[in-house]
Amino acid sequence: MQTLKLPHGLMVLRPLVYFYGINLVLLGAFRLAYWYLYHERASAATQLSHYLLSGVRADFIMLGYGALLVLLVLPIFLLAHAQQAWQRFSVWLLTLFSFFMLFMELATPAFIAQYDTRPNRLFFEYLAYPAEVFATLWHGFRGWLILSIVASMALGWGLFRVSQYQLRQPSHTVSRWQIALIFPLALAVALIGVRSTWSHRPANPAFFATTADPLINSLHLSSGYTLLYALYNLKHESQANRGYSQLSDADIFAVIKTEPYLKNYQFSHPELPTLHYQPASIQRDKPLNIVIILEESLGATFVPSLGGKTVNGQSLTPNLEQLKQHGWWFEQLYATGIRSVRGIEAVVAGFLPTRARSTVKLTHSQRDFFTLASLLRQQHYHTEFLYGGEAHFDNMASFFSGNGFASIVDQRAFTEPKFEGSWGVSDEDLLDRLHQQLMQRDDTKQPYFVLAFSSSNHEPFEYPADAITPVEQPVHSLNNAVRYADHALGKFFAQAMASDYWHNTLFLVVADHDTRVYGDDLIPVSKFHIPGLILGADLSPKTIPHVASQIDLLPTLISLAGLSGFIPAVGQDLSAAQPPANRAMMQFGDYFGWLEHQQLTVLGADQQEFRYQYDPISKQLTPLAMPLIETQEQRIRAFAALPSVLYQQRLYRLPEPNISQELTH
Repeated sequence: MQTLKLPHGLMVLRPLVYFYGINLVLLGAFRLAYWYLYHERASAATQLSHYLLSGVRADFIMLGYGALLVLLVLPIFLLAHAQQAWQRFSVWLLTLFSFFMLFMELATPAFIAQYDTRPNRLFFEYLAYPAEVFATLWHGFRGWLILSIVASMALGWGLFRVSQYQLRQPSHTVSRWQIALIFPLALAVALIGVRSTWSHRPANPAFFATTADPLINSLHLSSGYTLLYALYNLKHESQANRGYSQLSDADIFAVIKTEPYLKNYQFSHPELPTLHYQPASIQRDKPLNIVIILEESLGATFVPSLGGKTVNGQSLTPNLEQLKQHGWWFEQLYATGIRSVRGIEAVVAGFLPTRARSTVKLTHSQRDFFTLASLLRQQHYHTEFLYGGEAHFDNMASFFSGNGFASIVDQRAFTEPKFEGSWGVSDEDLLDRLHQQLMQRDDTKQPYFVLAFSSSNHEPFEYPADAITPVEQPVHSLNNAVRYADHALGKFFAQAMASDYWHNTLFLVVADHDTRVYGDDLIPVSKFHIPGLILGADLSPKTIPHVASQIDLLPTLISLAGLSGFIPAVGQDLSAAQPPANRAMMQFGDYFGWLEHQQLTVLGADQQEFRYQYDPISKQLTPLAMPLIETQEQRIRAFAALPSVLYQQRLYRLPEPNISQELTH
């Protein structure tokens, strides 16, 4: 390796010159590789020259932070007369920083394949579950995993050799007056790189969101930057969606209360602004039991009657298609997000989505946060969470135990399962256990609520080999796993319909989200489309054709079950005699989507606004030039900002149970 020649006064900065040079070249090479890997989407979204230059600008931000780490401690070393020690410190620290940056690039393709974006907070959230993550990577991305490990070792060795080479070079002590001239200049270069703009606000990921394709926007950046920015944003989680609206908190609540399906309700608790009295649409002598079966990743993609696919001429969900003849079938139901905890948050708590982590994981929602279980437990229901995996995953056990669930049954309780995979026992084991639990509970005459969460339709797609005839090869594929999940569902309902508990139990079958969400739209609407079915007891079959959201399911369920009372949830009771809201909300990264009828409004975190016409048949979005009227824009922005206000101020809860505001029946 040839010695780097610099003027004598600048030799003290040699570690930084190596740092910038090596990383700009390698990060640029990775970015160019991504351009060709995703060429069709990239070339449709932007020009190669703009893409690469924006990438260099973004890299200067991240490298500037690395430079500041060593520059800001330089005066300390100088005071200790340890200039050479500072150079050694700089070499090692910048080498570690470089390894982190480049390792994250190696990890990026597998993450993009799963989430259609560069690594974000999901990357470090899943580090808490190494067994599940490794199983998923080994079965789904084995080749890339091995290649990444080998490449990381080679990268680490190469950076180590470069660092050793730098440390072997003759030391150059520079006079203090020279450093007094050089230090401010170097510091200014690093700071200018970090800000990347002369505007009053420094550049952030939104600054580089110059296309309509979220993946390509993220590729302008580096994965080290997106990961660290996600970590930084954790401290702002309580106000994550506040950036969507400039309305005051009081105005947000006022706008929400004017919603047509809410405005006639009784809001009698000023200290809990969204708490309102919802009367049941059906009066019953005894309220029904409620069972929610939350299906992992079972999106409309797999349901032919919802525009989903068939494989080799076969439906992947024949049992679900048959079951819809027995209950309320949602034709345009949309998930609020793309992860299980987001689905849990919407279905079980009726809570709106945010840019932050789900409330299942956030600190201030671990106790006294409204859920269907906390509501029903006040009415002496037995409340239970039934899961085939480990309930601590995604913090579910903590959230549920603190918010109304009296019992949690997970993988440890299945002593002799028929099948056990990476994510727990099979769906058949889960639903067999559910059937047994329901028969036992029915004998006690105590009303009950059960949330059963499936897991077989999850990479690496493991299920009992003899349960179904595979629709394709290899056996452990997504489509076969969906077919198995549907098989288990059909088997369960055949038992349920023949059981005594069927006549006094209301069932909801709904997906938490679709499988991998991807696409070149700011909000890929079709990938939020999910099946939903309410059946059981005396419910007559019905098709619900209008747009609905997961947050509408909770108020609808309690109303059909014959329960009236105060709730803070702002979803619509779809069983009530009022026009449907015909709207759904979706959170995808930093973008909040509001689908009303067939028009989609997308809000960016920095007050951006985009409008589209959505065609549910072709699943295409067409840009609309006409802006929203002011009242409609305020309404959408109020709903977008509401969850952050409710969470931050801890307003999403029930009043004390002794103040006569409980549910009635």
